[in-house]
Amino acid sequence: MSVRRPERNAPQVREALTPSLIVRVAITRCTLLVLATAFVAACHVTPAPAPPAPSPLAGATQLVLVTTTGWDSTTGELRRFVRDDIHSSWRRDGAAVPIVVGRTGLAWGIGFDQFAIPGTPTAGPRKIEGDGRSPAGIFPLDTAFGFSPADSMRWVRLPYVQLTSTTECVDDTASVHYNTVINRDAVPRVDWQSAEHMRKVAQYRLGVIVGYNASPPVKARGSCIFFHIWAGPRSTTVGCTALDARELERLMAWLEPRARPTVVQVPAAVYPLVRGKWGLPALDR
Repeated sequence: MSVRRPERNAPQVREALTPSLIVRVAITRCTLLVLATAFVAACHVTPAPAPPAPSPLAGATQLVLVTTTGWDSTTGELRRFVRDDIHSSWRRDGAAVPIVVGRTGLAWGIGFDQFAIPGTPTAGPRKIEGDGRSPAGIFPLDTAFGFSPADSMRWVRLPYVQLTSTTECVDDTASVHYNTVINRDAVPRVDWQSAEHMRKVAQYRLGVIVGYNASPPVKARGSCIFFHIWAGPRSTTVGCTALDARELERLMAWLEPRARPTVVQVPAAVYPLVRGKWGLPALDR
């Protein structure tokens, strides 16, 4: 709608209008104002609420669940769950098996700091380098390793890396290779002062890399986190999760990369607080 600008003699024209016409013009202007206001209000659309964030397990059909009796506990249980597809319910696969974790227990890993806030029901320590705690949270299981050559490990379906005398996991926070399992001889410059010489650790005869703090690594939030063989049911680790060698073999043979296997680690008391949000199964005893 266009509005014609008044001529210089507009006041004279207005004086020639009859009172009834003036009233009618005033009413029309009021009506237009009301309609314009209603039009603006109608055009104002309230933004739709954001869709709920997908569960961290949205793409997984294999779940490894690790629970401990508390943040400072060093022992716990491991359970396996499967589902037919991402729309199906989880179901147990096998019995619970005992595990051990870091020498000082669990701590919320990188990406889960919002759960560590003091005063909240899920409050707990935050994982940092050298704290002796295993990370709590949700993490992928994507690569297996061991001492044996690959051709003798065909029963393992995950990608497999044979450990050699030059395989190291870098835990030096100043290195560009921090939190990376690497062949020392394959890098142009060794820029780290500290690393695990994995082939020298007997408990690393079999293991699985936990995809913790990896994309990209955050300095000093923890490194070199694995599933590996324990030294016994009363042993501890420096931040990994360990179990009996036979049970670890069963776990490694079960893991299927197409199922996007994922581990969830939390204290048992925290589990019901995150179960619904994360789309987790019931924790049956």
